[in-house]
Order: sequence, then structure tokens, then C-alpha cells
Amino acid sequence: MLSDLLAQRRVRSLYQPLVHRASGEIIGYEALARGPEGDALERPDLLFGAAREEGRLAELDWLCRATAFDGALAAGLRPPAALFVNVEPDVFDAPLPPEHARVLRRAAKELKVFYEVTERGLSSRPAELLAEVERVRALGFGIAVDDLGADWRSLALLPFIRPDVVKLDMAFVQEPLTDTALAIAAAVRAYAGETGALILAEGIETDEHEARAEVLGAQLGQGWRYGRPAPLTVSAGSRLRVGARLVIDTRPIEPATPATIALTGTHPAVATKAALVDLSIAIERRASETAEPSVVLGAFQTVARFRPTTRERFTRLAAGEAFVGAFGVGMPVEPAAGVRGAALAANARLAGEWHIIVVGPHHAEALIARDRGDTGPDADRRFEFLHTRDRRLIVRAARSLMLEIVPAAGADEVLRAA
Repeated sequence: MLSDLLAQRRVRSLYQPLVHRASGEIIGYEALARGPEGDALERPDLLFGAAREEGRLAELDWLCRATAFDGALAAGLRPPAALFVNVEPDVFDAPLPPEHARVLRRAAKELKVFYEVTERGLSSRPAELLAEVERVRALGFGIAVDDLGADWRSLALLPFIRPDVVKLDMAFVQEPLTDTALAIAAAVRAYAGETGALILAEGIETDEHEARAEVLGAQLGQGWRYGRPAPLTVSAGSRLRVGARLVIDTRPIEPATPATIALTGTHPAVATKAALVDLSIAIERRASETAEPSVVLGAFQTVARFRPTTRERFTRLAAGEAFVGAFGVGMPVEPAAGVRGAALAANARLAGEWHIIVVGPHHAEALIARDRGDTGPDADRRFEFLHTRDRRLIVRAARSLMLEIVPAAGADEVLRAA
């Protein structure tokens, strides 16, 4: 059944309007995948569930993306109107099938595309997701995070993925607000205020829902109040004239190491490793004691310096934080339970750096250090260093470090079929 559906490309796209709440203006559409009408796989949960079971999720996901692009192009949807397209996080980085290269090229040239990734994608594969996000940003695509609110850990990952739009799960407007929901909404507002991202409230159906969206600080809305999913007609697409524009941040992550970012142009302090170890451990401890989840990244130069005591501390961190990574020459994929490892080449620029970087929704702290190349006892080696709580600087350094886990490629690799 699924094989025939994929072979015959019998998936459909319905389009639901996205609205600028203050003006009531439609600013774009979200494409929603469906199976053939009346078919056993018409519902998207059944359709994608079957593809996952049969190991064909990537094939279906690319077909749904291509179908969404085709429908929007045929209806004359053009910038500044936006097209939001869902992408399954498990296969976001799957290779582009050659048969979809043409429509992807047209979409990159003629449409204003935002890829939507679910909150689940942030917490399950953040390093891979970050690398793929950098590739699609190079195409000019925007990023939206969908259904935010179920997993508190995902908030710590927003500064890494840098979504242009954050979509709050419909529970925020349709169900009583809990203390956790209010804390999540406050963290999202803080991220939006810091970056200029827009907040979208999903599931708006009534006046009460509309009022709740206002309380949450959502500039954009989506739900049956504004329109149900339907085919996108030429009149709806080509006549859309958008005043409120969505901004896409296409700036790449800096291709520099944390020490280059933090220490260049400064007169850093110098201390021995022995003097800095206690500070490093204290930063780890504060991360574990903070109620909010954090991303914790540690660079240790070599795996030999990721000692048993460090392994124990990082195992404890991984049990409670959003993401924990360890970097060094010879570092295994999982150097401790729940810790993501990144092996570095012996001559890598990062191999001479020692860092502990913590980024949470509201909390950030880092020790960024560079080896001065001393010989002699390990504890006596000197490092240039910066201990900082400057959030903007720390986030810049943390993004560059996270990319070391999965090397990012250029937009040409996304369009490798051309």
C-alpha cells in the first residue's frame, strides 16, 4: 500500500493560513501533508507511521516537501508571503533524491520557505539538526520550531538552532496555564526579545484563545479561527499581498574556535591548569544546580584529559541537562553515558583549547582557555583564559563548538543532485 503510494506520488498538501494577529492579515501558509483522500493512509500520523515502520521515512518526507513546493508554486504564492513546510527531524539530513532537485531549486529561487522542525528534533539530534540548519540557511530558507512546550529541555537549544519563528503548542491557548507553561512562555519571550524572532500561537479557535495568545506575546496566530487546512487555490496564492513581513536570518555560524571568538583583540589573563580546574568544576556544578536545563560543552584537548573523575561528573550532568558534549583528540562517540563525543584531528585548531561552556534559557557561563604550549607537569601548564557570563559572547562560542560534532557543508551539498 505504502509502496504504491510512494511510487505514484499520491500524497497531497493542504494549506492553512498563518495570520499577523494585530492586523488580521494572512502572511503565509503552512503546508500539511495528507495521504490520498479516503485512503487508509490519509491521516498524516498513519502515513508517517507506516513509512517509519517500513524504513521509508526519508523518501516520504522528501516527497511531501516536493508536493508542498509544487502546490505553492502552481498557486502563485510568492514572497513576501511565506510557505511553512514540515520536516521530519529524524531524516532532516537525508540526501536529496534527484527527482526532487528541480522543484527544490525553484523553491529556493521563487518561494519564501520556512522549514518547520518539531521540538522533538531539537532534543533528540541537536548536533545533526544544527549542521543541517546551517545548510538550508545557505539556501535562504528560514527555520521555525513547531509544537514548542512539551519538552522543557528544548528551550536551551533555541540559541543554537536560531529559529526565526517559534510556534507554541496549542495547549498554551487551549488548556489552563501551569507554572511550567508560564516559565516556558517567559523563556520563549526572552529568546524572541534577544534575537528578533517571532512567536506564533497554534490552535486559536475562539476569542478566549485569541486573548490567551496576546498574554503569551504571540505576534502570529494559526488555527480554525483564521481558516482550516484546504487546497491552495490560485486566487488565494497569487492575490496575497503581505504588509507584515517575516525576516529570515541567513547569517552563518562563525567558522572560528571559541578561543578565537573570545580572546582575539583582548589581553587575557594567564593561569596554570591547576588554578583553573576548580573554576571549571564550579561552572559545571552551577549548571547542575540551576533549575532550568542547559547545554553543557566541554573541550579537553585530548581524550586522555577526560579523566575518570571528569567522566563521572559529565555522566551526572547528562542525566539532567538538555545536551552534554565532550571534545578532544581521540574522543569516542559516547565518552560517558548520555554524553555526545566529538573526536578531533591531532592538528585541529580546537585541539589546543580547553573550555567549559554552559548555555541555558536564562543562564550562561563559560571558561574559555587556550594552551600556551608549555612543557613540564600537566598541572603547571599555562593557559590564556576568559571567565565570562556575557551571554552573547558565550552563545557565539557555543554555536561554533557545537558544529565540530557534525561538520557543516554548503548549500551545494543540499542540491547535490543538480
